[in-house]
Formats: sequence, C-alpha cells, structure tokens
Amino acid sequence: MSSRRQKHPTQAEHQARKLVGINAETVTNITSTDFPGHHPGENHEWSLDFFKKSFHVIIHQNDPLNASFSLVGIDASIANAFRRILIAEIPTLAIETVYYYNNTSIVQDEVLAQRLGLIPLTGNREGLRWLHRFHKPTDDNPDGTPIQDNTTVVLELDIACDFADDYDEKIKKGENDPKALYKNAHVYAKDLKYSPKGRQNEYFLGEEHIIRPVNPDILLTKMRPGQAIKLEAHCVKSIGADHAKYSPVAPATYRLLPKIDIIKPILGQDAKKFAGCFRKGVIGLQKVTEEEASVENSGYEGHAGEKKAVVKNAFIDTVSRECLRHPEFEGKVKLGRVRDHFIFSVESTGQFESEELFLESVKILKEKCASLRQDLANVLR
Repeated sequence: MSSRRQKHPTQAEHQARKLVGINAETVTNITSTDFPGHHPGENHEWSLDFFKKSFHVIIHQNDPLNASFSLVGIDASIANAFRRILIAEIPTLAIETVYYYNNTSIVQDEVLAQRLGLIPLTGNREGLRWLHRFHKPTDDNPDGTPIQDNTTVVLELDIACDFADDYDEKIKKGENDPKALYKNAHVYAKDLKYSPKGRQNEYFLGEEHIIRPVNPDILLTKMRPGQAIKLEAHCVKSIGADHAKYSPVAPATYRLLPKIDIIKPILGQDAKKFAGCFRKGVIGLQKVTEEEASVENSGYEGHAGEKKAVVKNAFIDTVSRECLRHPEFEGKVKLGRVRDHFIFSVESTGQFESEELFLESVKILKEKCASLRQDLANVLR
C-alpha cells in the first residue's frame, strides 16, 4: 500500500498566501486558503500543537483606559468574535430607571433620564462582579429580575438652585458668570449620591469603592434660582446588546497589519513625494550608499549620495492607497495587509480596565464554546 507524500509550502509561499493585496481599485486574495483540500497534496487539518506554535500576542499599549495589542495567527472569525463580545456581551452597570419626585429645570424628565443613563459608572470591582445581571419582564418570565440589593444600586439627586450669598455685591461689580451668581447653577454627574442598600456596604464602602460616575464633571443640566431636581435612579447590570449604555468599550476595533514593499528604487524628489503619500513616520529617507550604487541592476547605479525611500514603520500606516494614484510610482510599490495579524484597540469607558475587558471576552467565548459542545453532545445521544 503506497502512501502519498505530503507537500510543504516554502516560507515565501506561506507568507504570500497570508497577504491581502491592496490595489488601486481592488482588494485581492481576501479569503483564507489554509483549510483541507484547497492546496493539493498539502495537509491543512487544524492542529492544536500547530496553533500553539503559530499563535502569539504582542502588547503595544496597556493603560487603564486604553489598550492596544496584536493577535497573530488566528482567523478573522475568532478576532471578530472577540470584538463583538467586547461591544455587546460583557455585563456592566448603568442607570436603567429614574423615579422623579420633583423636576422644575428646563430639561424634560425623559431627556434628563436619557442623559443619566449614558453616564459611565464605576465602583469596587469585586462588588460589581457580585451584582447579578438584570432581566426585564418577558412573556416567558413575566416577573423579570426582582429589585434586591444584589441586582439594583440606588443613586439619588437632590439639588436646588438659589442666589449666591453675595449676589447683590457681584451684580454691582458687573459679574455675569452664572456659576458665581448662583448656587448649583450647573448640575454635574458628581452631584449623584450613592445610597447603599442591604449587603451593598460590604462591597461598596469608602470613597474609592462606592458606585460613582467615572467622569464627575459631566454636565447634566443648568438651573436658575427657584428650580430644583429630586430623583432616585436605579442602576442595574445588563449588556450592550440590550442598550448601548451597557457597552463597556468606546470603541473596540481591530485592523490588519499593513505591509508595504518597495520593489523598485524611488529616488530624489520622487522619494520625498512618496513619503508625503503616507502619514508621518511610515516612510523614511536614507542616502544611497556607495556599496548599494556599485551593485549591478540594483537601480541605484550612479545615484550614490541621493535620497531613497525606505519603509520606516508600516505598523502605523492607514493604507490610504494615495501612492497608487501617481504614475511615477507604478510598478515600484506593493501594498497589502497580513490576513492573520489583528491589531486590536480597546478603549474602556471606565467601569473596568481595558485589559480586564479582553480577558473577560475570552472567558465569555469559552463559555459559549462549552455550551455549544454540550448542546452537540445532547443532540448525538
């Protein structure tokens, strides 16, 4: 019995297959081809060992509210799953219901409630995880989630505008700043006060741990003497798929790693023009060395000392294709993107740190896979 010999692509072939071609008016080689049966004689069955060897993570930035990192060696479907989970499936806390006792400001109740709902909140991480997700009443569950200390957090706003104590003196001096003339002329997010209920004091105790706005200086409304607001806001945990106010990121995106290949020399004024086709820092200018000029058919013969264009930092390129519009660069440059190199940018709204959010998205995807696996096992019984 004869065995068929497995072919192995060269490194150059492997890299070429991963490159998405960016042309003047088209994009080519979009679809992945590393699956069984596409390349005759080659084995592309999925292997955990091969995935462990080829997959890696590169951290570019890791700040509390901003993170940038690369996932290298995964399929677009997996990268997009992480992005969608980050946006729509990580539970966060936000104001859901507002009960008004008094509102004589110029902002209508429903408009003020909308503004309140969009305020990002934060607090003790352990306490936020202790809170249960809230579910609205549905046909299948007409009662929904009950209002309890582990489902609902209460914030209160009780504020009134009045004249400043030295109002008359300031008027005589020509003062016209409302914040100087009146008390509470502007109502900010920091005026919302946390009101603990039940066991919440075990988790949300102290200035650093109570439920509070991420950005205390968000302007809610303006008032004048005689106007007042008194309300109670109920905060619950839900996900961005229910409403955008529950999304923990703003935004979460990814892009493919740009690839710029200068295949023929670009010299002199053309080099400067070529650099101007990209954002600053992508293309650099270097002098042609005597050694380069001495190489036959290199394109540098007789150009020693002139400036040539070189790729300095393709990572920051936006692949605008501007250089492909100019006839002098035709046939001298190739643009592309690496299909399995995803550069993520995650900006947290403040309730959780950006690195926590991505780890949470991995956890949720694992739970989805486990659930699917269990469903398949039940079907096959």
